[in-house]
Amino acid sequence: MARSALLNVMVQAALKAGKSLSRDFGEVQNLQVSLKGPGDYVSQADRRSEKIVREELLKARPTYGFLGEESEEIKGTDGAHRWIVDPLDGT
Repeated sequence: MARSALLNVMVQAALKAGKSLSRDFGEVQNLQVSLKGPGDYVSQADRRSEKIVREELLKARPTYGFLGEESEEIKGTDGAHRWIVDPLDGT
């Protein structure tokens, strides 16, 4: 079954953010030199991945609103649609 255009947008955003998270967590040495500890490193990775998802989703659907755990809410001009995103749950 073919995916809808909207689902394709979501999948592509998730894949792009996933690559960023994989790259971040592949750099174990950064966890060892972080002055604020591993939790801060995880929060930075969460913010980066949310930014990627936000940019990708809003590029594809610029009128939609956006609510993310790590960033300011974007109201959007389409009152019927809003993205709600938490790319790395638990941070």
